[in-house]
Amino acid sequence: MAATEPLLLPRAFIRCCRHTGAKSKIADSSGADLSGDETLIRSLILRRLLRKHVLVDDETNVGVLMPPTTGGFLVNMALALDRRVVTNVNYTLSAETIDECLKRAGIRQILTSQRVIEKLKLDLKTPLVMLEDLRAKVTWRDKAAGYLAGKWWPVQWLERSLGLNHVARDDLITIIFTSGSEGVPKGVMLSHYNIAADVWAAIEGIHLRETDVLLGILPFFHSYGYTVTMWMVAAFGLKGVYHYSPLEPAQIGKLCEKHHATILAATPTFLRSYIKRVEPERFRSLDVVVAGAEKLRRDLADAFEARFGVRPVEGYGATELSPFVSVNVPPSRNKGATGPTLKEGTVGRPLTGFEARVIDTATGKPLPTLSQGMLQIKGPIVMKGYLDEPEKTASVLRDGWYTTGDLAVIDEDGFIEIQGRESRFSKIGGEMVPHGLIEARLSELVGGDDNGDLKLAVTAVPDVKKGERLVVVHTSLDQSPEALRRRLQESGMPPLFLPAVDSFVQVESLPVLGSGKLDLKGIRRIALQRFGEDA
Repeated sequence: MAATEPLLLPRAFIRCCRHTGAKSKIADSSGADLSGDETLIRSLILRRLLRKHVLVDDETNVGVLMPPTTGGFLVNMALALDRRVVTNVNYTLSAETIDECLKRAGIRQILTSQRVIEKLKLDLKTPLVMLEDLRAKVTWRDKAAGYLAGKWWPVQWLERSLGLNHVARDDLITIIFTSGSEGVPKGVMLSHYNIAADVWAAIEGIHLRETDVLLGILPFFHSYGYTVTMWMVAAFGLKGVYHYSPLEPAQIGKLCEKHHATILAATPTFLRSYIKRVEPERFRSLDVVVAGAEKLRRDLADAFEARFGVRPVEGYGATELSPFVSVNVPPSRNKGATGPTLKEGTVGRPLTGFEARVIDTATGKPLPTLSQGMLQIKGPIVMKGYLDEPEKTASVLRDGWYTTGDLAVIDEDGFIEIQGRESRFSKIGGEMVPHGLIEARLSELVGGDDNGDLKLAVTAVPDVKKGERLVVVHTSLDQSPEALRRRLQESGMPPLFLPAVDSFVQVESLPVLGSGKLDLKGIRRIALQRFGEDA
């Protein structure tokens, strides 16, 4: 089954399961292991049960609160086959924020599990449907209908019976709420074609094989997990193996070893914990490790490669872009390419069919190669818009180009180097001071331990004299603030870029979002708590 065109996802899922047949398709750390046939049949039975006992015809948008497991996978597939628009609930947010997001999306109820709710201890106002309660309602007719349709009906009959022939490219398939790392979560509306185009481009870009096994540890509420670790498995011949939390290295290592996983998509934060707590032989089968959502530091890549024998590569994306835009292709997957496929320090080249450019932040005009500017992306992966926020949509979408908020340089080979976020700048003394640059230089000075742990982050708080005050939030360091400031100055850093000696705040650990990103709001909150009176 070749990745030749972006067949819309529910139809691709049916054909993929039929193609896989009796071979293993999805598994998880609970011991569940389903063949392609079983995956499709169970999805069809669950769809039937939801229509009979839970959902009404005009209930277009449905919430799902499930971790990355075979159960979470099947619920998403059942709803996609029923042409519903799914919002996978970000269960790392507060209950109040979750309820507000779901209200904005017009979601009347959440499909979840009693075990999940007990574990997360969430007190939600949105009505909950416990999937365990549906088991007692399964009849022999439900099982027979699912088996006959899933195993024996011609694919075209099955697609027509489900109404999938009426699904249009621009129909919504999901609403994903942003992580809120820099503000209130926004509802990103993504179409069938958005996700399908991204899936097929990624499959071709990394040259995935049907023999690959993807280790799925990213939550489905995050666009990275939704597209890469769920739909890439659903729409293509590779196998997916899942664990409900990316924060349990021992279980993830065992799962990888048991199923001989070859592909790992993760964030640098999660990779650090695996270096510490996963035995090398557990990850021996890995061939491709892609890190996204935050900067992949060289010392972390060195440490991961030294322990596991495979070097992580960096990719780039955004929820608004479905999310995968670019990636460095490791040597084992470059498929005889004539030009470079990997440049460390960059996030790779855009995947086939996607365009990237940088523009002048003042004039909006495109800039030439090797010029720093605002990164914009164009292509079939660009979202339809933000849910009920036309002004915010218009502020980032123009003539098909999405303005990322990231400052970047594109080199002569098309590789993108991200140099910081526009929002991570302070205006001090009339100059724009980049937090990311200071953070990177300080990280070089303090070094990392053998695991490449992130030790500090730079933020800013209001200041009555200068407008803003730089603050360094850090864990335990072996150098004093005085020494670090002096070394920054000796490295040629401009005076305005130097944090004051009394602007260093030590914490036990840096706050991290459930998606694995550094929690920028949490970092700033710590700084405001320390310097609130001055602010």
